Amino acid sequence: MLLPMIERFLRQHDMRPTRFGRDCARDPRLVFDLRQGREPGARLTRRVEHFMNTYRRSHGQ
Repeated sequence: MLLPMIERFLRQHDMRPTRFGRDCARDPRLVFDLRQGREPGARLTRRVEHFMNTYRRSHGQ
């Protein structure tokens, strides 16, 4: 369920997948790997959700 949330976030904020991965997890391939079937662990999931929530708050959405 994490990937659909990320895809929606990318569209809403017009953000490139590489930038998202780099800013969120220091991994520019993160989104591409998730699209290819990578299964995120609980720690990465929490990190991604925290990044998206913080980004939304700081950008007024």
